[in-house]
Formats: sequence, structure tokens, C-alpha cells
Amino acid sequence: MKDIKKIEASREFKSLVALRWAMAGVLTLLVFISYYGFILMVGYSKATLARKISEVTPLGIPLVVAVIIVSFILTLVYVFWANSKYDTMVEYLRKSLDH
Repeated sequence: MKDIKKIEASREFKSLVALRWAMAGVLTLLVFISYYGFILMVGYSKATLARKISEVTPLGIPLVVAVIIVSFILTLVYVFWANSKYDTMVEYLRKSLDH
């Protein structure tokens, strides 16, 4: 229990937690904007989504594909960040607090 208090009190741990929350918050906000932006268009601007961009394809189809792609890319960004930066910082923190 004493070790947990020591870790929680460390400045490095607090900054690591804040950085993780900031990264997750920004990425979550971007996903919400893309998803709920599309949902708002469905609710309030159906005519825009129904407008044909080719003979058979309405605008809504590429927009929903874009929402899926944006979500996938943001997930990749988080995974890359977590694996390359966050895990390194956690390992450094773990080693520095063991001594």
C-alpha cells in the first residue's frame, strides 16, 4: 500500500496520467465530432445526404464511410502513440520508482 501511495504522489506519474487523459480526450472528441456530425446531418439535413454525387451514389454513402475511416485512423493513432511513447514512459516511471 505504501508503494501505491508513493507512485500516486510522484510528479512523473501525475504528468503521465494527465498526458494519457489529454490524448484520449482529444481523440475521443474527434470521434464524437465526426460521428455526431453525421448523425446531426441524418436528423436535420436528409436532403443533403440524399443528393446524388454520381448516377447511383448519394452523398451519405461516402460520408458514412469517411466516419468509419476516421474512427479507424484515430484508433491507429492512439495505438501507435501508446506503443511508441506511452509504454516507454510507463517503463521509465516503473524503473525510476523501483530505485
